[in-house]
Amino acid sequence: MLEWVEEVHVIWQYVVLFFLGLAPWLDVSLIVPLGVVWGLSPLGVGLTAFVGNFLLILLLGLFFKQISKWRSERKLKKGITSPTKKETRSRVIWEKYGIPGLALIAPVFVGTDIAAILALTFGTSKMRVVGWMTISLGVWTIVFAVGSVYGFSFLSVI
Repeated sequence: MLEWVEEVHVIWQYVVLFFLGLAPWLDVSLIVPLGVVWGLSPLGVGLTAFVGNFLLILLLGLFFKQISKWRSERKLKKGITSPTKKETRSRVIWEKYGIPGLALIAPVFVGTDIAAILALTFGTSKMRVVGWMTISLGVWTIVFAVGSVYGFSFLSVI
């Protein structure tokens, strides 16, 4: 894969990172280090990953009712009646720390997309979820960008 990254124009590398950020199962915790390893600018990688993840959170907030209905039907078809491990973990964090705690811990433990859906399921307003998830994404994007640059340079990876 690194051969492809080296051969393609920089713009396409950022486009790929943006779409990875928009993917529901990927977070800045994976995308930012990947972009830094590819040799891209940490600032550009951070902004691209942030915008992709932010757009996903915004879409989840806007279409929560439809997504919730789809998830319920899917669980019913699969015969899942008990909460998943991530849902249980999120509920414990939610009960202990509320939306700020869930949002700030989410990128490391459950992912911002899952945390946003669960926070909305727990009854938090869309504005609070999008606001706190945006703050969380901003903080974690900076942490992972700085950590990737210094960590990889310390390990002589880049």
